[in-house]
Amino acid sequence: MALFMKKTDTGTHAPIYTIGSNKTILVVGLGNIGREYEGTRHNVGFEAVDYYAQQQNFPDWVSKKDLKSAVTSQTVAGTRVILAKPTTFMNLSGEAVQSIAHFYKVSPSDILIVHDELDIEFKKIRTSIDGSAAGHNGIKSIITVLGDKFGRIRVGIGPKKPEQMDSADFVLAKFNEKEQKFLTSTVKEVASIISEFSASGSLFIETRNVL
Repeated sequence: MALFMKKTDTGTHAPIYTIGSNKTILVVGLGNIGREYEGTRHNVGFEAVDYYAQQQNFPDWVSKKDLKSAVTSQTVAGTRVILAKPTTFMNLSGEAVQSIAHFYKVSPSDILIVHDELDIEFKKIRTSIDGSAAGHNGIKSIITVLGDKFGRIRVGIGPKKPEQMDSADFVLAKFNEKEQKFLTSTVKEVASIISEFSASGSLFIETRNVL
């Protein structure tokens, strides 16, 4: 079974986690289903995995009612990569991730969750392995069923402007015109992180700036 293993880092980013041979990884983009949620900040996880799937020529997405998700998969650089977009609403993301992980027999340490994070500045992406939900209801739901030892690609959407705006209203609003100019670069960077992980088996704990 593939497992994350902490090892000494010789570069500028530390620590590094790697998975063993015969790799299968599950990459889940978080979002809300429905046309009214398309293009919103809370759905950047959907947009990122859609971009990666298109870039890597994955088969068409298939809706799996028993898995509560849309799913597609193929082998990339010797790694079986399963992509998923929960068809539950965000607050119930854990139900979908648990179903997929059980069906494909993927351990939490081989799961990457791509999601928005209000506490991170827009044009920044951070990766992590564990930690709290930081107020994100989708991550909170996943932690409830899997624990917190899974990989995360945290896409910054903050700070909230105006400050007095309700956080729920902010994350469910569409990216503004200025943000739209950097959105493609953002999802490209997320796709790059997924590609690096599938190719090398390593997830660097780092912050990346989107140019």
